[in-house]
Amino acid sequence: MTGGNADALRVKVWDWPTRVFHWGLLLCLVGLWYTSTEFMLFRWHKWLGYTVLGLLLFRIVWGFVGSETARFRHWLAGPVTVARYVWGRLRGTAPEYLGHNPLGGWAVLLMLVLLLVQAVTGLFANDDIFNQGPLADSVSRDVERTMTRLHNWNFDLLLIVIGVHVLAVFTYQFILRIRLIGAMITGYKRGAWSDHPHIANPWFGLVLALMVAALVFGVGSVWG
Repeated sequence: MTGGNADALRVKVWDWPTRVFHWGLLLCLVGLWYTSTEFMLFRWHKWLGYTVLGLLLFRIVWGFVGSETARFRHWLAGPVTVARYVWGRLRGTAPEYLGHNPLGGWAVLLMLVLLLVQAVTGLFANDDIFNQGPLADSVSRDVERTMTRLHNWNFDLLLIVIGVHVLAVFTYQFILRIRLIGAMITGYKRGAWSDHPHIANPWFGLVLALMVAALVFGVGSVWG
């Protein structure tokens, strides 16, 4: 889906469950970074970790049953399509996509995978001083050490990927004049789009989110 005339139609692109996921995840990541540095705040760190895990599980399911632009099959393109998009972008001839562009789609998937690794390894991590994940005692010491190393290494990798993501967003927003930030706030884009994506019922998204939250926090309360 491409557009050329910025004065044309105002089209709904992102449903509010997707937007809440996006901005909620951002707030949680800031909170996780801050609470990871303070022993007295580790309990908050743990529950923020559960929140991220719940958000990720919701987004994975929503990637199959949600709005057209939120579904993985809509924005995970093949290598040839990605290469053509990159070449077109370098030449200044790449079309604007209604949802994620071919390169951005894979960047989003990479970030989701890294966040899921971070959330899962955090359940088993142990710094051998004050803090340990709720499932650290359920695995062997070797597994615990491996999970802790992965949790630390993956965090550094996440910082790099998030930094590249922010740089890319600002490049599109302020240099290429493609309004990504506004669209993720309002849910709408303007352009001469050939068609409109199917938008899922947001109440279905709310029910799904509540079910995932009940599962994660219910299990989390048992873990302690």
